[in-house]
Amino acid sequence: MRIGLQIPDFTWPGGPAELGRTLADIARTADSVGFEYIGVMDHFFQISMVGPVENDMLEAYTTLGYLAAHTERAKLLTVVTGAIYRYPGLLAKAVTTLDVLSGGRGVLGVGAGWNEEESRGLGIPFASVKQRFEELEDALQLALQMWRGDETPFHGNHVHAERPLNVPQALAKPHPPILIGGGGEQKTLRFVAKYAQACNLFPSPDLPHKLEVLREHCANEGRDYDEIEKTGQTRFDLGRNGENINKTIEQLHALAEAGFSVAHGSMTNVSIPGQLDLLAEQVIPAAEKF
Repeated sequence: MRIGLQIPDFTWPGGPAELGRTLADIARTADSVGFEYIGVMDHFFQISMVGPVENDMLEAYTTLGYLAAHTERAKLLTVVTGAIYRYPGLLAKAVTTLDVLSGGRGVLGVGAGWNEEESRGLGIPFASVKQRFEELEDALQLALQMWRGDETPFHGNHVHAERPLNVPQALAKPHPPILIGGGGEQKTLRFVAKYAQACNLFPSPDLPHKLEVLREHCANEGRDYDEIEKTGQTRFDLGRNGENINKTIEQLHALAEAGFSVAHGSMTNVSIPGQLDLLAEQVIPAAEKF
C-alpha cells in the first residue's frame, strides 16, 4: 500500500502570516520522506467534517502550484475537484499547467460537487444532481480530448468549445491520471470504468458491494478492473509521542485487506515538527508490505 498526505485544514499556529511557510515545510517533508501523493480539498469554505466554516481555507489549484514549487517527487492532486467550480476547458488547462510546472506530477481528481453552501455563498451556480453529473462528464470528455491534442469543436451536454487548444501539452503520458471521487453506483462508478485510472471511496461496510458494482461497469466498458487504482480516505493520528503508531498500521492493513492500494490520509498535528518523520519512519515501511 502507498500513502498520500491529504491537507484539508490550514488553521495552524501563526495564522495566515505563517501559513505559506508552514505549508512549504509540510510539503517538503512529506515529499522527502516518501509520501506518494500530496493532496488538498477543492473547497472554498471549510467543511463541517473538518472544522468551522470560517476556518482558513485556500483555493486548491493556486495551492497545488505552490506545492509544486516546494516538492520534487510526490504526485499532486485535489481529492477531489468539484467539476461545477470551473469551466471544463479551464479545469483541463489548470491540471495541464500543474503537470507541466511539476515535471509531470499532476493528477486530475474530480467529482460532481456537492457543497451547496459554498457554491451559493460565492455565486457559483449549483444545479440539480442530474445536471452536475452531466457537467462532470463534459469535464472528463473535454479534458481527454484536449490531452489528445484534438482541437475540433467539442459539443457536450452543457459545454460547447469551438477550439479546445491545449498548449503546452501535459508531460504525463498518455495524459495526467484521472481519479474520480464518490461511490454512486449508476453514474460515478460507471464514469470511473469509462474514463478514469483511479477511484476514491470511503471505507464503509458497503465497500465490497461498491467494488463489485465497479467490476460490473468495467466489464460493460471493456476495461480491466485490476488496472483501476482503488484509493481510500482515512485519517492518521499517531499521538503526540507516537503512542498510536501500531493502531495506525493496523488501520492501513485493514484498508489493504478491503481492496485499497492507496490511502489518502489527513494527519492530526501535521503542522507539529516530527509528526511526518515519525509516520515515514515507522508507518510507511510497514504499509509498503501490505
